[in-house]
Amino acid sequence: MRRFEEREYAARIAATRSRMALAGIDVLLVTCPQNMNYLTGYDGWSFYTHQIVALAQDRGPLWIGRAWDIACVRLTTDLPEVDIEGYADDYVQAATKHEFDVIAEVLRRRGWAKARFGVEMDTYYYTARCHERLTANLPDARFADATSLVNWVRIVKSPRELAYMAEAGKIADLSLAAAVAAIAPGVRACDAAAKVVAAQIKGTPAFGGDVPETIMMSSGAGSSAPHLAWTDDPYRAGEVTAMELGGCRHRYCVGLSRSVYLGTPPPKLRDLTALMAEAMDEAMAAVKPGVACEEVHAVWAAVMARGGYTKKARIGYSIGLDYPPDWGEHTASLRPGDRTPLEPGMTFHMVGGMRLDDWGVQLSETFRVTEAGHASFSALPRALYVKDGSGRSEL
Repeated sequence: MRRFEEREYAARIAATRSRMALAGIDVLLVTCPQNMNYLTGYDGWSFYTHQIVALAQDRGPLWIGRAWDIACVRLTTDLPEVDIEGYADDYVQAATKHEFDVIAEVLRRRGWAKARFGVEMDTYYYTARCHERLTANLPDARFADATSLVNWVRIVKSPRELAYMAEAGKIADLSLAAAVAAIAPGVRACDAAAKVVAAQIKGTPAFGGDVPETIMMSSGAGSSAPHLAWTDDPYRAGEVTAMELGGCRHRYCVGLSRSVYLGTPPPKLRDLTALMAEAMDEAMAAVKPGVACEEVHAVWAAVMARGGYTKKARIGYSIGLDYPPDWGEHTASLRPGDRTPLEPGMTFHMVGGMRLDDWGVQLSETFRVTEAGHASFSALPRALYVKDGSGRSEL
């Protein structure tokens, strides 16, 4: 079940250790499942319990987690048995003891009682209680924030990673096609969403997929809100549905957004979508190695300003290997002030969605930075989809 060759994992670990050395970190404690996957290949959906990968300059990686999940470690990683440790099941969600009591004891037993640890302080999976128990049990240790240390190693993708994202892009196109085909007057939104999820998992005859995160499919007034999922209400003529879907292959995610209108769309909706497509075209054309993230945003903003529109939110972010609740890498963003220079192998989800007072429209896709510029992971037109009363669709 290993997705990459051993030499690729070795290169990732070496790059991580280099960043650890620069930060003065002896032992890195990784709790984000995407970072655990990146360093070891671990792919268990066990992140609702506390688990870590510990990486030292001269040892590791070491996996510590629920003993019940050790079989997942054996199947998805090449870690030796000596570097796999589990805690008893009565620690899971217990009121009187905590998993990090055991984790701290394992770290002490490994000789790291006085180490300088790097911990992912600002993540979904390392709670205040985790930190309280870890520091209480290791009073002679020192702790530094290493929230995005591995994330910045991940930002430039390898050829194999890009190949998985290309496959995820094909699945994303299929999921959007499934949505467009399913959306029609009288159809329940939940039934259309089910077709999307089926397409995401089914993939192609050559490879299957996974659900990247939840899917956003909001209609009517709901389209004015950026992060609403589906309901069980039926679609109605005269309304727009703004969608943020995507594809996933071996946990490598590609975002993709479009909008569908049932009936004859008002001119302002068509005009805004056309302007957003123009802004995305010009922003994509500005993508080149060495260009700063904020410069790409500036191109997009200048085009939108010609139509009198501004957007307070960022227009994109680095994307790749991820687990719920989101697919962003928490590193570079396409927004003012972000001077991160683009490099070949970086991948971004560019989001041109506009949310107005009582309606909105969505347009996005994922691209990779190349030596010459960029390459999109989607083959679909950047346009508004229109379906008439008979169910026929057009761009």
